[in-house]
Parts: sequence; C-alpha cells; structure tokens
Amino acid sequence: MGNMILFSLLVGLASALVLIPFSNREDYSGKVKSLLLIAAIVLFTLGTFTFYYMFNLDRNLSSLWPIAIVLTFGGMFFAAGKEQMVKGSLFLLSLLVGVYFMIAFLFNAEEKYETAKMAEKMEISTFDEKETPASVPPHFARNKMKKAFGQVPNTSYYELGNLQIQKVNGEYVYIAPVEFSGFFKWWNGESTPGYFTISATDSSANPKFKKSDMIYTPSSFFNKNIERHIRMQYPESIFYGDTQLEVDDEGKPYYIRTFGEFISARNGFKVKGIVVVDPKSGGTKAYALADVPEFIDGAVSPEAVSLKNSYYGNYIHGYWNSVFGKTDVKHPSDEGTEAQVSPIFDENGDMYYFTDFTSPKEGVDSMLGYSLTNSRTGKATFYTGNLEESYMDSEGALQIIEKKFIEKKWHGEMPILYNFYGEASWLTPVLDSNGFLQNYFIVSAANPEISSYGNTPNEALRKYKTALQHGGGTVDGSSKAKEKQASGTVLRVYKEKTGDYTIVSILLDNKKNYIVSSETNPLAIYVKEGDQVNIKYMDTGETFLPVKELVIQGLE
Repeated sequence: MGNMILFSLLVGLASALVLIPFSNREDYSGKVKSLLLIAAIVLFTLGTFTFYYMFNLDRNLSSLWPIAIVLTFGGMFFAAGKEQMVKGSLFLLSLLVGVYFMIAFLFNAEEKYETAKMAEKMEISTFDEKETPASVPPHFARNKMKKAFGQVPNTSYYELGNLQIQKVNGEYVYIAPVEFSGFFKWWNGESTPGYFTISATDSSANPKFKKSDMIYTPSSFFNKNIERHIRMQYPESIFYGDTQLEVDDEGKPYYIRTFGEFISARNGFKVKGIVVVDPKSGGTKAYALADVPEFIDGAVSPEAVSLKNSYYGNYIHGYWNSVFGKTDVKHPSDEGTEAQVSPIFDENGDMYYFTDFTSPKEGVDSMLGYSLTNSRTGKATFYTGNLEESYMDSEGALQIIEKKFIEKKWHGEMPILYNFYGEASWLTPVLDSNGFLQNYFIVSAANPEISSYGNTPNEALRKYKTALQHGGGTVDGSSKAKEKQASGTVLRVYKEKTGDYTIVSILLDNKKNYIVSSETNPLAIYVKEGDQVNIKYMDTGETFLPVKELVIQGLE
C-alpha cells in the first residue's frame, strides 16, 4: 500500500505542476495559485489512487500516457509566455509518445510473430490405447459439481468458480473453487470453505468437496481480492490472463497468475513467469517459467497461449498482410474450452494446450494445421498434418455431430484431434440440450464418412477401429504396437453384423482375443470353434487385438 500512496502522490504533484500556470497573469493572484496548486495535488492524488486501486493497472510511468496528453494540453492552454512554450513542448512530446503507443501494433507484428514462432512437425504420435484421454467436457463436469453443491456449508453464501484441469497424484481432475456470491456474502463470510474436484477421465465419477479455507479469492473485495493482492505485491509487473486455482499433491490450493512483458510500447505480451499465492495466508512468491513448482500444470495462462496462437497465425508476413493479402494466414479456432484453447495431457502426463488453425476464407472448414503448447514452458509445436490430405477442422467435426443427432438436438463440445491407429481423428464428447453427457463421437479428419460413437471413449475407439476397416482406413495400432503372429485353436467365436460386413471376435487357446472385419478378411465369416488359424495382428495391448491377416487352415 505504501508504494501505491507514493506513486499516487508523485503523479498528483507532477499533474498539478503541469496543469496550474506559474506565469504572471492578471487573472491569477499568488494566493489563488497556491490554493489551486494544493487543491490540484489533492484531487489528482486521490484520483490516481482510486483509478489504480479499482482497475489494478500496473504502476509504470508508461501507463500514464493518456492523462499526460490531457494535462500537458491543459497546462499549455492556461500558461503564458515562456511557460506556455515549455508546456507546449511537453504536450507535443506526450502526443508523440501517445501516437507511438497507439500505432505500435502496425509495426511490431513481425516481432510478435518471432516471439510466437513454433517448431514444425507433420503429425503427433499415435495414441496409446492403454492411456485414457481427459475426455470429460468441462460443461458436464460443472453441471455435476453444481448438483453436489449441497456438500458446501452455508451454501447460500457461495457459488461455483471457474474450472481448471490438472494432474493431482497422477490422476486428471477438474478443480473449481467455491466463490462468494456477492459483496454482503463476502462481508459476512470472510473466507470461502474450499473447492470441488471431479475426474476428467471418468464420466461416471462424482464430484468431491475438499475443505480448505481461502481468504484471498477472485470473489473477495478490497485488499482481499486476489488480483488486487497480487498487484499490491508486484506493482510494476505485467499480468495477462485470469487467476487460476492449482492444487498440490497434498490437496493444498494455490492461486497462480501469469506475468511477462510487453513486446513494445505497451503492446503485445510475452510470458516470463508466474506469481503463486497462498489463499489462506496471502503469502506470495514469483517464479520464472524454468523454476515453476512441479505440481503446477497451467503456468502459462490459456489467454496467453491464445494470444500467442493469434500472433503465429496472423503475422507470418506482417500486420498489413493479415488485413489485406492474407498470404499464408491461418486463424486459430475458437472451439477451445478455455480462452479458445483446450488443455490435454500426453502419455507422460504433461499438459498441453490444443488449437486447430483454419483458413481465413469464410465457409471453408478445412484445417491448415494444429498446435500443442506446453502449459509449463510455453514451448509450442505446429503440426501441419499430412499435406497430401485435406483435414477437416474442429468446426466441421461439430457440424457433423449436429447433423448426426439433429432430431435429438445434441451437440459436441471440446473437440480434440488424436492420431488413432495412424488416422488423424476428432474425439468429441456429445451433450444434450441440458448439458448432460450422452456419448463420445470419433470422426476421421481426412475421411469424414468414417465415424463411430460409444458410451465411453474406449468403446467409441473400438467401434472406430472397425469403422476404419470398413472405410479402407489404416489400422496401425498405437505408437508402441508391433506386428506379431499367432497360431492356435479357436475356442470361441462371436459374429456381429455391422452394415454390409461382419465383425468377428475370436478367442484362441492362448487365451487372447482377436477382432477382424469381413471387409478386409472376407473368409473370416467361415471361422468356427475348433478351427486351426494363423493370425497376423497388432500388439496394441488391448483386450481385443486388431487382426491384419487371418488364415484358416483348410480354406487356403
């Protein structure tokens, strides 16, 4: 608070000296000038304090440029003689600075692009079937938390805060703080009681309420407001994005906020680190990105990632090209769940923000690539996809779902692109009009006619494997799958008619299960118990292993 008072006093004093004239003019007596100067100092000091306190603006001199233009113009107008010339010079200087700040975006686009430049690859690794994607949509998770709100003491005081996904003790969960529902509830409650968690991989899981008193929160007021508290501790830092709740492996919550620096002239943003706050004690600590505590997954705010994606997609050839020619311009989609990006986890448990890019031309749903940005380091990779194929973007995938379930009025949410069995594919949870999860839909990005859906991601994936065989797609297995051979006696057979083809499930005497489509292996429909068979399959680690080639002895 001391820094705030000193800053306001210095601004108030400088403002009064600029505005109040000191040149000899008959309409101003010495006494009047003194009173005007004192009044101006008080008013500008109070005004500055109120403005910066209310809006939590960084207290750098560069933030004063709009008021500097107004005050120097006023000082020039009221002054006379040499004083008017001096203050006129100050006005011109502040005006030039203001113009530079206002038009900086026209000239620093190339620098923005350089800060956002990504490594490029063709395709992400094939999805490992033994992993479970974080596929529960946040809208559904939030609905379940609201229905469990009765677990919160003094329920009428509070409401559910923003969801944040992270890994806690090796499990992927959504976390949402309990927030005050208004000023008087904060005045009477003083602290919030805790937060909710719910699985981000299991749609049948129920939310759990964790007790943990929090005094410094986004819904608190005055100096207990978390953003204002952070600003008081770091008055000159540049923050971008909302505060987020992160929980360590012991269940202790912390609020974090991303800070960085302007690209130039108070324009653009580049991430440098985070501030971590204990919401109970108010203790704060700043970390560079390289030193962020291990339990924090979302060190780089999704807002900062979305901004970086915009730089990368729009400014490859500068600002003017992004407006007129648009050569090589690609727009990041707005289908993400957090500030137009969607958090996902890789096989190592590291969190990334996913974004697909599409053409700036209206009516085109062809994807031009997609990016994955590490949420702890900010390093990003842009994936071009197979350049010989045209990939459908996330909006196209959502449109297919709407048409598929048009009578039920279901819709998709949180589309994520995976590499399933060597095929770039969109996995999308499907919700009804009330926000309840109905199924999971998978559709090929290159061949939209190939799709499947199931009650769980794994069920949808099994059906998708069959759909790929029907559609002539490739079934290459996971990134760890190897092609193997097996032979033996058929113990059990199960045949299921699917469209024009039959899906055959086989149990051999080696106690392993295999699945094959009659489209790729027409003679599979003749297999029966007791047959001797030779099988070439992909060792994906699944319960039913995909067959590439089936030979029934005696039918060669």
